[in-house]
Amino acid sequence: MRRYVLTGTPGAGKTSILRCLAELGYRVVEEAATAVIAQAQAHGEDAPWTRASFIDDIVDLQRLRQLEASATDSVQVFDRSPVCTYALAKYLGLPVSRALTAEIERITAGQIYDRKVLFIRNLGFCEPTGARRISLQESLVFERVHEQSYRAFGYELIDVPADRLARRVAAVTSAIS
Repeated sequence: MRRYVLTGTPGAGKTSILRCLAELGYRVVEEAATAVIAQAQAHGEDAPWTRASFIDDIVDLQRLRQLEASATDSVQVFDRSPVCTYALAKYLGLPVSRALTAEIERITAGQIYDRKVLFIRNLGFCEPTGARRISLQESLVFERVHEQSYRAFGYELIDVPADRLARRVAAVTSAIS
């Protein structure tokens, strides 16, 4: 089984690409951080990323989703990985928790994700949402933190430049075929 990671800055178009991949029949796994934020906000917590357990909540959901993904799919595409969560912790100035460290050790030792990571480049704008409260300038800094984090953990980045959605999807499918 091959598990690929789609990563990049918030608002780069990862979710749109993921939806297209699902329509093409690929097994896709949604981003955990957005789900953690949405659930907390639904319970009245406006900014869950400010609490100490935020990173661990993401790690727990990422691990659960990865383990629940069907072992019968020959190719799986994940919207982010624990390395993204590491980048998020760094970006937010939060400590890298024991749970996050253990999860990165698990995915590294188990070679859970392909070493080639699909790095979706920013589109030149960043639309705010309830979960995404980041400016374009902040997103560009966050993009660099992601890039540095993946390289530090020994992953090879496959650039998917800003372009029309169909061309980006074609670039991704070519890389994972």
